[in-house]
Amino acid sequence: MIAFGGTDLAALCDLVREQAYVVRSGDRLGVGIGGAHGHEVVAVLPPVYPEWLGDRTFTTAFGLRFPYVAGEMARGIATTEMVVRAAEAGLLGVFGSGGLEPDQVRAEVGAIAAKLGERRNWGANLLHSPGGPQLEDQVAAALIDERVPVVSASAFVALTPALVRCAVSGLRRDRDGALLRERQLVAKVSRTVVAEQFLRPAPAEILRVLRERGDISADEADLAATTPLATAITVEADSGGHTDGRPLTVALPEVVALRDRLAPQVPVGAAGGIGTPEAVAAAFALGAAYVVTGSINQAAVESGISPVAREMLSRADTGDVAMAPAADMFEQGARVQVLRRGTIFAGRASRLYDLYRSYASLDEVPAHEIATLERDVFGAPLDEVWAETERFWARRDPAQLTRADTDPRHRMALLFRWYLGNSTTWAMTDAPDRRADYQIWCGPAMGAFNAWTADTFLADPAERDVVQIALNLLEGAAVLTRRSQLALCGVDVPRGVRPRRLSI
Repeated sequence: MIAFGGTDLAALCDLVREQAYVVRSGDRLGVGIGGAHGHEVVAVLPPVYPEWLGDRTFTTAFGLRFPYVAGEMARGIATTEMVVRAAEAGLLGVFGSGGLEPDQVRAEVGAIAAKLGERRNWGANLLHSPGGPQLEDQVAAALIDERVPVVSASAFVALTPALVRCAVSGLRRDRDGALLRERQLVAKVSRTVVAEQFLRPAPAEILRVLRERGDISADEADLAATTPLATAITVEADSGGHTDGRPLTVALPEVVALRDRLAPQVPVGAAGGIGTPEAVAAAFALGAAYVVTGSINQAAVESGISPVAREMLSRADTGDVAMAPAADMFEQGARVQVLRRGTIFAGRASRLYDLYRSYASLDEVPAHEIATLERDVFGAPLDEVWAETERFWARRDPAQLTRADTDPRHRMALLFRWYLGNSTTWAMTDAPDRRADYQIWCGPAMGAFNAWTADTFLADPAERDVVQIALNLLEGAAVLTRRSQLALCGVDVPRGVRPRRLSI
């Protein structure tokens, strides 16, 4: 097969699993598959398989077919079903355990393990809990007890005993002296100052504390002192949910350069803004060993948000996002990126934070502001909201209530966090009377994905499954990579790729 232009050339450009020949006929350049067919050979291009994108040390270490991670959206939005589907397809599926009770995390990861058996290409999230270290300890213990093979650490700015325990518990050497890990630790970072902590061995002081508590053995502590803490590093650029809003073109190369100096064996992946084949191909071109998708997986049928929320996401444009206060780090001023179209959550949440910053207690908030909150935001008297808040924290972390008894500003923060926390629950369960208050974590990648899939089968929310999304992104990235190679040789290649139904 050979072509010098038109639809035939476009078709040959997309046969990425075949060796391609760039050939010359007079002043024209064309593409041949299966040989040069008697023409002058300008270049020979090897096959480009989606499995070969990125760094194969990552896929080998994690037992994957594809360099692709799906999931981790908190509150179980990245569901057990999503994780199982992804793992069975040769992807790395990560359960969104952030924000869930330890007992629920234990039950969910146990269910995943029962379905996947000996497979080790799945994991769960360990979310940093600066306001409740005991919760972090309990979740870490659940992940260790249930022998979760991969732990993805998110939102850490400094290492904690719970995190280090997850990484080093079970470290050992085989008969040949090779280091074996009970579980792989993938650290999600956005800045080099945090990445460096994961690229170095665990701090001696934390290892000492864990050893004295009996959480790790002396042998595990000795091994941890000489090996990088993380098995892989994910650089998170501008994304849905918690985000520093950094561009991938800046963040990824600087972390890769740091990795090259400190721990060349640790693969570095890319997250944030990954919603089209162009974004996937660009991430690999920047040096990513793998890619991680987040926002777009919320739109998959396996996600834990309601069909109504998925429909809202399917209509999002790249500009339909806004920043809002984060429920888990409200008092620290942390913010999350959320969907703006179809919801006024961001505005109402920001108003709550403004009141928190302006007043030392609820008693200082003007009466007209209180009336507006009860009517428009909480939908109930503040006494009723506080009673529900008390019940929640009495179960989850009683120390928060003890502090609230003597710190009226903290009491106000807990009350305001009731709205921030419930807004996600309403989006997951589809509370019809609270649709204007849905908190749906979303980055610009969602809008880019919608634009790419417009007028194709993936435009329909009911057709968006996590595996079909992944396969199309990876296949499209392979096609674009081949086209870039052909363009460098002077071939006038077509632009853009469209989704189509793919199978493993």
